Amino acid sequence: MLDLEYRWQQPDPVPTTHLAITEHEYNKLADATMDDLVTYLEDLGDSMEIDDFDVEYSQGVLTLSLGSVGTYVINKQPPNRQIWISSPISGPERFDYQTDRDAWICRKTSDTLGELLQRELQKALPLGNLNIPIN
Repeated sequence: MLDLEYRWQQPDPVPTTHLAITEHEYNKLADATMDDLVTYLEDLGDSMEIDDFDVEYSQGVLTLSLGSVGTYVINKQPPNRQIWISSPISGPERFDYQTDRDAWICRKTSDTLGELLQRELQKALPLGNLNIPIN
């Protein structure tokens, strides 16, 4: 008889602390993060001549279109108390809020959401230094 039990889970390098925050705290933190990110990206698009740059935000889902580079989708995941990102460069990632770092942290890489976006947008856009205002 075959053993069909899957053993694909690996230990997380980052402690899972997202459940340590309440649903109310999650919504407050996630909304502030998304609002700050939307404002920054809209201001960036308005201040630069970047072809096919478009930012849309609706019902907790932010879409950042960068033409030939591709499209980022960043969204809230309230049931998991996470922020998810789909990147045309690095693929999908999930971020938990880690209270001791006051930041959204990727379990796989330990990067903050801000660090990932900073690194990728710096490469993707023909700009000087970016200063993304989120952790």
